[in-house]
Amino acid sequence: MNPKSSGQIRRSQVITTYGPGSLIDLPRDSAIVAGVDGWGPSLERLREPRVQRTLSHMTGVPHPELRVPPTPDPAKFWQTSPRGIEAYRFPEWFVVQESLGRRDEPASPARPLSRRLVHRKALDERRRFDGRPVVATRFVRTCPKGHVDDLPWHDFVHYGPTACIGQLWLDETGATGELANLRVRCECGKSRLMTEANEIGARPLGSCTGARPWLGPDAREPCDHPSRLLIRTATNSYFPLLVRALSIPDRGAAVARVVEELWDDLMIVTDAVSLGIIKRKPRVAEALLGLADDDVLDAIRRRNEPAAAARSVKAVEIEAMLAVPEGFGDDVPVNPNFHARRLPAGARSDRYRDLVEAVVQVHRLREVLALGGFTRLEAPMPDIDGEYRDDVDRADISIDPSWFPAVENRGEGILLHFSTRAIHDWMARRGVRRRIEALKTGYERWAQQRRNPPPFPGGPYVMLHTFSHMLLHSVSARCGYPAASIRERVYVDEAAGRHGVLLYTSSPDAEGTLGGLVQQARRIDDHIAQALETAALCSNDPVCAQHSPASSVEERWLHGAACHGCILVAETSCEMWNDYLDRALVVPTLADRDAAFFPDPGAA
Repeated sequence: MNPKSSGQIRRSQVITTYGPGSLIDLPRDSAIVAGVDGWGPSLERLREPRVQRTLSHMTGVPHPELRVPPTPDPAKFWQTSPRGIEAYRFPEWFVVQESLGRRDEPASPARPLSRRLVHRKALDERRRFDGRPVVATRFVRTCPKGHVDDLPWHDFVHYGPTACIGQLWLDETGATGELANLRVRCECGKSRLMTEANEIGARPLGSCTGARPWLGPDAREPCDHPSRLLIRTATNSYFPLLVRALSIPDRGAAVARVVEELWDDLMIVTDAVSLGIIKRKPRVAEALLGLADDDVLDAIRRRNEPAAAARSVKAVEIEAMLAVPEGFGDDVPVNPNFHARRLPAGARSDRYRDLVEAVVQVHRLREVLALGGFTRLEAPMPDIDGEYRDDVDRADISIDPSWFPAVENRGEGILLHFSTRAIHDWMARRGVRRRIEALKTGYERWAQQRRNPPPFPGGPYVMLHTFSHMLLHSVSARCGYPAASIRERVYVDEAAGRHGVLLYTSSPDAEGTLGGLVQQARRIDDHIAQALETAALCSNDPVCAQHSPASSVEERWLHGAACHGCILVAETSCEMWNDYLDRALVVPTLADRDAAFFPDPGAA
């Protein structure tokens, strides 16, 4: 395809928006992004053991690699046709740009606008039909496993399998493009409204064909799900399964780092005898010099552990961030990927010290983001540790996956660590337990409509998640970064008694950021006060404050007192798709003043 007409996307967009299997519209074509099999063997490799372990657990690939998506050489981009990420033309049915009705009058049931439906094989070499331009139809079919295929147009209009191959027409009886205004008609006289394609129980589109066109024309697999109508440009056509982790050094992980570097040699080691044999290699012996054999064997054992038995990614992150020394971060960083200092006690007021016991300035951080697959129709929701359930219907991005696309971002952030005792005392209050039960009832109503719902995250997570959104609004007004560029990471490690909120920003195109966010830690108490005061009253109150998740008319089952007027943020910032939010657990509201973790900001 001519590079001058196809446009470009960022590497990070390949992971989040336009990954393998996504449906895209190009200037002159409609396409589906191809799998990673054709990306080439010489891609840059990344290392992040925690991301790789999580991918191994999620996909079953023993030792997955991380590779950066390909990019053409900028110096040669306009001289040659660069080989980047391939895409296949999809779908194969088109609508001819013609009208047999009068163009000066709006379409109506009496005067429908009729356009021919034609297959790709009926087009000429200029991709036209009888000299007329065509556009790809916006309707395809899919299933919960992510398979996607063209609609069986002839079978659909004839209410079942048919031998008729007559010319098909798409009649539009209105100007809105709604399904109720569209009728498929065959020249034999049969016709059918497009609204009937949404009736799942009757299987109007037949059973799923198991087609995976992003992996090639012959990549079908067995599937017994009913086909469901999908609009190519709809938001539910592609949901990436993202695995992310901060490259924070694990405490005491020096041995593990050496074992990771020597893994090609050490992966066959099972005991001290086999370790001694492998150490006969000069390179291995030199790298392991000064390390105890027991420590090396223990690191090998942990490396072979399944991800389910290992510590969660978030548990390692918050432990490492809380272990940093006090200071303002003006010392020379030893690790270019992570540099953090705990804000000295004298730099804070006593206003919220009993509730927020520590603030950590993360001056440098590295985030690795990998794509492990995707779903359609329903967005997979991770648990509070950022991991997905084993039974998620995940579509593969490769026929035989052994590596996954990944990108690294660098930036800065602020971590707030909450008092475990304060959270336990808060959870013991009757008003808090009552509020959490109401939220859990709404979650149960929501879970009944989901295929693979994660477990209820619990009251502490909902409280911290809501507070994170409140603080994000306040910090973004002063730090120099727009709110949409700031992300959150919520930590709830009940076993270790750690509860925290990390707000951070990162970029793939720089070695770091400008320090505007991390410096807001010195004014954190002012930001907390501003966030609480702003969230105490919503512009949609009392409707927002009185919203009950258990009896939600709008089916906002996972929201308490939360709406776009107060708590919701850009989905690029939220780790839970703007779910599990309730102002009443953080600050007193008009409808509930007994469940708040923080005191009434107006009572001070």
